[in-house]
Parts: sequence; C-alpha cells; structure tokens
Amino acid sequence: MDAASNRGVDEMASLLERAVYAPVNARFKVYMIDEVHMLTNHAFNAMLKTLEEPPSHVKFILATTDPQKIPMPAVHIVAHLQKVLTEEKLGFELQALRLLARAADGSMRDALSLTDQAIAYAAGQISEEAVRGMLGALDQHYLTRLLDAIATSDGAEVLAIADELAARSLSFLLALQDLSTMLHQIAWAQVAPQSVLDELPEAEDIRRFASLFSPEQVQLYYQIATIGRSELGLAPDEYAGFTMTLLRMLAFYPANTAGARPTIAASQASQASQASQASQASQASRPVESVPELAQAAMPNPVDVSTPIDSLMALGFTEHDWPSLVARLPLRGLVKELAYRSELVRIEGATLTLKVSVAQLAERLQVEKLRTALTEYLGKPLKLVTEIGAVTQTAAVLDAAQNVQRQQAAEQALAQDPFAQALMRDFDATIVPGSIKPVQPTNISNI
Repeated sequence: MDAASNRGVDEMASLLERAVYAPVNARFKVYMIDEVHMLTNHAFNAMLKTLEEPPSHVKFILATTDPQKIPMPAVHIVAHLQKVLTEEKLGFELQALRLLARAADGSMRDALSLTDQAIAYAAGQISEEAVRGMLGALDQHYLTRLLDAIATSDGAEVLAIADELAARSLSFLLALQDLSTMLHQIAWAQVAPQSVLDELPEAEDIRRFASLFSPEQVQLYYQIATIGRSELGLAPDEYAGFTMTLLRMLAFYPANTAGARPTIAASQASQASQASQASQASQASRPVESVPELAQAAMPNPVDVSTPIDSLMALGFTEHDWPSLVARLPLRGLVKELAYRSELVRIEGATLTLKVSVAQLAERLQVEKLRTALTEYLGKPLKLVTEIGAVTQTAAVLDAAQNVQRQQAAEQALAQDPFAQALMRDFDATIVPGSIKPVQPTNISNI
C-alpha cells in the first residue's frame, strides 16, 4: 500500500477490516505500507491500536523517513525519556526508564503516559523501586533468590519465595516473564560475555549464574519458564501454575551435562542402582537359569555398561533379550521405530545383525543413530548390520501382545465385578463395546 496516495482514514479502515480475517493458504498476512508518514493523523490513529496489538496472523512492514510515528525499539524510548526528564530537571534512575520502556511495548505515547504516572507516583524522583511498585514488576532480588534456590535444589526456599510473591500480590505472569528475560541474558552471557553491560544492576548476578549453570540448563529452564507462562491460564490458579513451573525446574535436568546437581530423581536412580548391584551379586552365586527366565529377570535392570559386547553371550544375553534392551534405550522418532520393529537374529563378537521388515526404516542414518545409542548404553563399540525380511520377535510385537492381554484382563475384571453385575441385573445396564480401557502399568522405580 502506498500511503502517499492512500492516506485517508477510509483506506485505512478498509485495510483493517480485511486484516482481521486469517489467510486462506498461508501462515501470515503481510502488509507493506510505504511512506507511512504521509498518512493523515486520523488514518494513523485508526491503525495505531492494531499496530500495537496486531492479530497473530498479521505482520506490518512500515517504510518511513519519520520514525517518530511508528513503534520504537526500547533503547530509543529510553534515550528519549532521558532527554525529556533531563530538560524537565527531574531525577530518574536508568533502570526505571528501562522498565517504563519495556512496559510501553514500542509505543512512545504510552511511555510518556507511564512516565507521567511514575512522576506522580514517586513524587518527582523516578526510582526503580517506585516504578516496580507502580507497574507491579518483580524486584530483581526475587529472581536471584529463585535461581540460587534452583541451583541448590532447595525446594523449601523456592516455595517460600512463591509465598512472598503471593503475599505481596505480585503478578506471577510478570514473574515468569522477568525470569525468562534474565535466563535469556544469562544464556547470552555464556556465549558472548561482552553482551552484559556493566551499567545493568543485575550484571554481576548474570555473570555469576552464567558460570554456575551449564548452557543446557539455561536453555531448559528458559523453555520451562516460557511454556509455564503460556500455560498459566490453564492452571487451577496462578499460584499453582507458577509453583508447578518452578517444580519442573527442580525435577528436570539435562542428562548429558557434567556435574549434575542432586535431585529427587537422581537420588531414586542411585538407590535403584544400588539395589540392582545387590541383585546382580546375589544372582552371581546361583546357577545359570534358562534363557527365557534370564531374559525376564533382566528386564528391570539395564545391561552393565562395563560388560564387553563380545561377552554378552557368555552372560546369557541372547537374541530373545533384544526387546527388553530396546525398551530401555533413550530413542525417538524413526530410530525408535527401527529398534522396536526389528529382530536381533545374530550376535557375532562385536557385530549385531538385525532383521527389519520395512526397508525404509533401515536407512543408513537411522542405523547409525541406533548403533551410537547402543554403543553409549553398553559402553563398548559395536557394529550393526541390517537385513530385510519377515520378523516375529520384536518389541512392537511383544507390546501388542501385552496390550491384548491387558485388554482381555480388564474386560474380564469388569465382567466379574460385583458392582457392575448388580447394575446390569437391577437396571438392565450394558457395557458399551470398546469403552473399557486397561490401566497402564506403572514403573515403581520411576515414582
């Protein structure tokens, strides 16, 4: 749209009426407005609200030689507020202006309006504390305490901080937003330390957390915070949604990061490992059992990573144990399908031969990824060979058989339930075919 020749309010109203409808065959509607400064005041005011809060499917590209009329970057808003307040001889703190600029969300008009409110609220001296109180923004001290508590897995301190925020009626939505912003700054401090400006009040804390957390941790916590913020409206209340988000940060940890902090899950894993070692020690003193019994007993415990691949057969590991081993591998996507739908047909030294019924699953990329996962899990390098043919003993086949057994058991249990029998007898009730769903088994070691 050429704003120089379509500068009236009628043309702009027509454009905005069309903008509200989602595109038919694309993700976005993109409006390019050239010479946008040529729009009349009424036309620009008509589109101003849409520019500040556009629909998710609309993108505006504005070309102008008059940047005073369009949404501005926060750094420009801060510079302009500094100039205005200096000329008005009003005291201010730079961090307070940054908060006002972020709250204005690109609108200089809103920034000036918020600044007027801050002057009245703070009785002339625009301080960071006053602006935070006016906006309901989170004190930086709470963020540093939260991250320190998460770093030490101090759940009691995390809950105490959440209670303090609730007692002060601070916004949990803004708390997650500020936490995401700080994690973003920490992530960049790890990659580009010069990105942390010394004039930032939180610069020292950002650098400290950049060395305290691994890059994988920061990325994980950032994702948890942003997802938790988007799900806050789905929670029973904001307090529950906020605290559950923090609990995720305490519960999850990148698996491949060195120096992992102790967590509840890690403690349980350690206990399970000790129990597994005790079980293996007791089994070592007993005679070797038959292959099916050995395979069944080995399912809860992973293969010892110190076991050389060429000695698996000596320990009784056979082709029949492949489904139980596959179930414990951390696989996903096509690699998981390859493992679940393949059958181990031979073990020859350090070479495993798999038979696959679907040739597309046996492509080199999937096979290499599966070989890497097996090597990491077993602790020894190995070679993986695939063949195309009919399969019988796969993890997918066994899972399907177990699902059928669970379904039959659930249907039989309901049919024999006295309460269900009474309902059918007294009220002529019937069981809707296909409505019975078996309860999925729970792995106690994961609780």
